[in-house]
Amino acid sequence: MGAAEELAQIAAEVQVCTACKLHRGAIKAVPGEGPADAKIMFIGEAPGFNEDRQGRPFVGAAGQFLSELLAMAGLQRQDVFIANVVKHRPPNNRDPEADEIAACGLFLERQIAAINPRVIVTLGRFSMAKWFPGEKITRIHGQPRWAGGRMIVPMMHPAAALHQPQNRPLLEADFQRLPAILEQAEREYEAHAGQPDAAPDKPDEPGLEQLSMF
Repeated sequence: MGAAEELAQIAAEVQVCTACKLHRGAIKAVPGEGPADAKIMFIGEAPGFNEDRQGRPFVGAAGQFLSELLAMAGLQRQDVFIANVVKHRPPNNRDPEADEIAACGLFLERQIAAINPRVIVTLGRFSMAKWFPGEKITRIHGQPRWAGGRMIVPMMHPAAALHQPQNRPLLEADFQRLPAILEQAEREYEAHAGQPDAAPDKPDEPGLEQLSMF
């Protein structure tokens, strides 16, 4: 099965998933969207009001801001894959709970494996915690790190920057660094013959060979 077929299969399974309680109050599942060969994958936290109604990730105010941020990095939505750590909207937009993240995590892992992105950008603390539990987003945002054989870049959630305008310049600056981060990830990928498991695994060290911008 090719990557596109695998992603379609995952999306179909998400639509009928009852593995956690989130499906009970949701209108639509939000599997994620983007090309199967995306080099960058963004992982947010959970669908919100608008996402729940449209079945698509990041379509509200935070989604509009995300599109603006992507443009700053020379990207468009159709260039990247966008998903969340949970696939249904939590009631009243509460934080996703551990059992819900674990249940949806099986789908997320399969999506990552199918896409095999060069760079994963986590948006917010819940997706960051998948690779860097216990870390603070305010401390490591924008710092590319190798974890699990992949380059992971923790960033603040666009919604957080909208609610706290002082964080907006930080998030914009992090997105503007994405082209350089992707270039470094591509070099590492080629150096290890396209095998992510063979790439350096340095979760405690910034990527980009300690470039001064970090």
